[in-house]
Amino acid sequence: MNSIVLITGAAKGIGKAIAMELAKDHYDIVINYLHSKKEADELRNFITEKYDVRCIAIQCDVSKEEQVDKMISQIEKEMGNVDVLINNAAIDLSNLFHLKTAQEFRKTLDVNVVGAYNCAKRVYKGMLEKGYGKIINIASTNGINTYYPMCFDYDASKAALISLTHNLAFEMAPYITVNAIAPGFIGTESELDGYDEEFLKEEQEKILVNRYGKPEEVAYLVKFLISDQANFINNSIIRIDGGQKGSC
Repeated sequence: MNSIVLITGAAKGIGKAIAMELAKDHYDIVINYLHSKKEADELRNFITEKYDVRCIAIQCDVSKEEQVDKMISQIEKEMGNVDVLINNAAIDLSNLFHLKTAQEFRKTLDVNVVGAYNCAKRVYKGMLEKGYGKIINIASTNGINTYYPMCFDYDASKAALISLTHNLAFEMAPYITVNAIAPGFIGTESELDGYDEEFLKEEQEKILVNRYGKPEEVAYLVKFLISDQANFINNSIIRIDGGQKGSC
């Protein structure tokens, strides 16, 4: 039987690329989404028609514990226990510092950090019963040494997600491995949208390979980390940024 992978925020961007790459490699896929129902349904249909795997799409706000419990219960009933969790769901409410509100800050932390915690906590029991599980948190170089004042709450959330990764790895050892991936500038539609050409050119020049990353390249790394070839990789934060040169 195929391993069951839950990918949060999987309807578009990096999450979509991960879902497609893992389906291609014979994993059963759960697409979590919040607002992007059309995209999630289209992705589910594409995967089930093209690959010989099970795939379902479930709407859930990962920041809400009761919704996460309901989502995981549905997965367990329809497919079985989650073997692999990819915490990818995230929001970025960019705004000028003096216009940012505490409510926006809390919402960013709720989705990007508490959401990952909610999902990890809920799948933990099933993984422990099997004596096997893998959790990958999609962090960001913004949580390490790349900072943008307009998204300081996002930066803080990704730094917190990295800290959460370390603590979960200690808590869930030895049977469950927990790692984080820290992408740099990945050329998804949402990442490139709204920036002027001069800014994008300046950001590209900070990358040693002189281009933006592709969502598929993040998916390749995820696929390796959840494979048996990566069983000895644990409690690690792996950058995938083309050799990004520090802060703005």
